[in-house]
Amino acid sequence: MPARSRHPAIRIDRAAVPLSITGGLLVPDEDLEWKFIRASGPGGQNVNKVSSAVQLRFLLGQNTTLPPAVKNRLRRLAGQKLNADGSVLIAARSERSQEQNRREALARLEALIGAALVAPKIRKKTRPTRGSQERRIETKKQRGDTKRGRRGSWD
Repeated sequence: MPARSRHPAIRIDRAAVPLSITGGLLVPDEDLEWKFIRASGPGGQNVNKVSSAVQLRFLLGQNTTLPPAVKNRLRRLAGQKLNADGSVLIAARSERSQEQNRREALARLEALIGAALVAPKIRKKTRPTRGSQERRIETKKQRGDTKRGRRGSWD
């Protein structure tokens, strides 16, 4: 049964739905903690009554669906969003309704995990070609000749 808010016009469905990431990867709802707080900014009198801002906490240490390499990349990508307890905290407060802020927080988490899923490309060492080396030396010689031509006797 969906949970209801105090306001009868607003229905919030808190059904346990896992977050679906690309490639059939699911983040279970047990790894997500929601906290609803009052948001500052526009909203008129409503802003003082309704907890429309959302804090989404992704319990990274508790998660078992993400591979360890992805977790490490996620820790690196999270930056300031990573807490001391190892969870990722995402705050969304730009929208006026709680449901829109929930969707925005989930979208941000999904984008962050999606970015962590992409393994960085390993750079291969390459050598400059003989032609590029010769062109570089030739332009250096031309530049030196130009500067040498500027020197003159100032008698």
